Amino acid sequence: MPRINPVTATEAGPFLKMLYRIARKRFGAVPEPIAVSAHHPRLMRASVIHELMVERAAKTLPVSVRELAVYRTATQLGCSWCVDFGTMLQRLDGLDIERLKHIDDYATSPSFTAQERLAIAYADAMTATPVSVTDEQTAELEKEFGRKGLLELTYVVALENQRGRANSSLGITDQGFTSGDACRVPLP
Repeated sequence: MPRINPVTATEAGPFLKMLYRIARKRFGAVPEPIAVSAHHPRLMRASVIHELMVERAAKTLPVSVRELAVYRTATQLGCSWCVDFGTMLQRLDGLDIERLKHIDDYATSPSFTAQERLAIAYADAMTATPVSVTDEQTAELEKEFGRKGLLELTYVVALENQRGRANSSLGITDQGFTSGDACRVPLP
């Protein structure tokens, strides 16, 4: 149960009811971070618009690279909601979610490509406190993905850090977007 109760559909105004219908159609349920942030309608709208814009803009990297970096960030932060939702997004994108159970062994696991390993290591370095990204690491990523790809990777990992920290702070936990125990990947 989150620390702030979500705004229910019965409490919602016309715009929020419409947003809830769209979310239910797209994801099968209203994402709890939206329902909680609905207590501050302007910030909630800004967040939804931002997420949609990022989704449309982030098309440089291969989907698996982008999604694995975001997923790794969620696991490093211990955000069970983000892990749950991220697993669902990967499944909907047709990605292999079974390999998520081995993400802690990404550096040596044959389940991950060289590009994916680079992105996951970068997510780890960006999520560490203090941040531990090196010049060599960014140079290698720019060589592999181009400047645009490096910027996209940086942006989506930073955004996931924001999401995960906000959700964890508000007590928003996994919502059941994935079936089975795929979303129950052990957190560090």
